[in-house]
Amino acid sequence: MSRLATVRRGDGPPVVFVASLGRPGSDLDVLAEAAAGAGWSATTVDLHGIGSSPELPEGSDLHDIAADVGDVLAGGPPAVVVGHAFGNRVARCLAADRPDLVSGLVLLGCGGRVPGDAEARSALGRCFDTALGPAEHRRAVATAFFAPGSDASVWTDGWWSGAAERQVAALAVTSIDDWWFPPDPVRVLAVVGADDRISPPANAAGLVALLGGRGELLVVAGAGHALVPERPAAVADALVGFLGTFPLPPPSPSRSGRA
Repeated sequence: MSRLATVRRGDGPPVVFVASLGRPGSDLDVLAEAAAGAGWSATTVDLHGIGSSPELPEGSDLHDIAADVGDVLAGGPPAVVVGHAFGNRVARCLAADRPDLVSGLVLLGCGGRVPGDAEARSALGRCFDTALGPAEHRRAVATAFFAPGSDASVWTDGWWSGAAERQVAALAVTSIDDWWFPPDPVRVLAVVGADDRISPPANAAGLVALLGGRGELLVVAGAGHALVPERPAAVADALVGFLGTFPLPPPSPSRSGRA
């Protein structure tokens, strides 16, 4: 049994959602609801130190985080794993370590190789600064995560500073080569905001080019690194379309009838 807190919706083959750095699984509720509506069992995960999930032990690396997400899938069929930003690194690490558990990856805000700009990276750190006043915090969130014209006020809460600190430490002690390239035959949909300043679109484009026929790329106009709260319908439609390329099991025989 996984140590991580989860929320499950629907029945069918599994799809698991892992949110961004220091963010709750509920960030991806709109996608989980879309997946459940399309016939999937959709599970959102709170990583360590978020909600009721236990803290990540000191000295942990990305493999340790991925292993606990893998426990969510234990005993079931391979899943499509959806990861946003930091969660996309966890998803890729899980696929690298346990390809038997992963049939597909949806990478939102896909990063890794091409760094974001200095202003956005600095703003990302300030998003977790609990000493900031509301207006200054909202400006930091807008700079790091949202495209010009998007409403950053929807992300004024949900910032788990302690969890983010340990996630950053775990990433720092893990080689990028351990998780960057998804193993064959895992299929990948990479979705990135056209105005993403933390994980520029060149990251997703470069990965998909190397994946060949296993990879798809979607660049979403009018979206930054937050992506889902900015363009929920576009991301949900892309997710459901990708899930539709995986076979659904036949419906179970009806158990209804006379007693």
